[in-house]
Amino acid sequence: MADSIAARKGPVSRFLDSDLWFSFSHSPLTIVSAIVALALIGAAVLAPVIAPHDPFNLATLNLMDAFNPPAWVEGGNPDFLLGTDDQGRDMLSTIMYGARISLFVGFCSVIFAMVLGVTLGLVAGFVGGTTDAVLMRIADIKLTFPAILVALLVDGLVRAALPRELHDRIALWVVIFAIGISNWVQYARTVRGSTLVEKNKEYVMAARVIGLSSTRIMTSHVLPNVMGPVLVIATLNLGFAILAEATLSFLGVGVPPTQPSLGTLIRIGNDFLFSGEWWITVFPGITLALMVLSVNLLGDWLRDALNPRLR
Repeated sequence: MADSIAARKGPVSRFLDSDLWFSFSHSPLTIVSAIVALALIGAAVLAPVIAPHDPFNLATLNLMDAFNPPAWVEGGNPDFLLGTDDQGRDMLSTIMYGARISLFVGFCSVIFAMVLGVTLGLVAGFVGGTTDAVLMRIADIKLTFPAILVALLVDGLVRAALPRELHDRIALWVVIFAIGISNWVQYARTVRGSTLVEKNKEYVMAARVIGLSSTRIMTSHVLPNVMGPVLVIATLNLGFAILAEATLSFLGVGVPPTQPSLGTLIRIGNDFLFSGEWWITVFPGITLALMVLSVNLLGDWLRDALNPRLR
């Protein structure tokens, strides 16, 4: 009877009755983190609609509006709530558009690293032998280099190999590739370990008996059973990817100035920090800190909620 009632429930009802929702709804810190993350993501995605100004429309910029302090500070302009930067751009609008770039780079680099790492880990664990040994030795070598150093190396090689004009056009994708290629090892090692366990279970042996190919077994049977830890790693790595992009942009090797991210805004504001224009770097810095902190807290919660030992 209970099973039939549960079967008639919709996906929303089943989710609201799940342990995951119970854990989320009984964690005030997680709820606050989710609200902050959704607010920042929503503001970034809807920036073209809700931003008070278009900071990249040169026709609307006026250098006479440069270095306006926040509206509540003496001398502030009510039209610019968080003040303006050295080019007269509204800081609130610029932060919204900059967050779009940071989030886009973060999500794309995490997806790239996850696809690459999961694929290599699945192949290494399922095939084994020489393939496993070679892939894991490559992963071990990668772990000896810090992720930021790898990203800087990749960006430097691309800059040396491509003409400046071409690099500027694809700079955003270069940053995504550089961050993604430096973070695939975690996914590969985690998936490999789970695959080594799964491939010896009865359902895999049964699939082999009925004649399914190795590719079909890996993608249709093993992969769904090893994705749980991957989602947790992806959530935690999103915060790192956003921070890595900000670091690269702060160092001047990230996205181009024509597409400023939060890291670029912090770097620009840092030049004026000691001359009194503190808002140019403080507000983008606060936004970046809130974004990374909220994502990391959600990742920590998801890791604990999906861990059966903590239930």
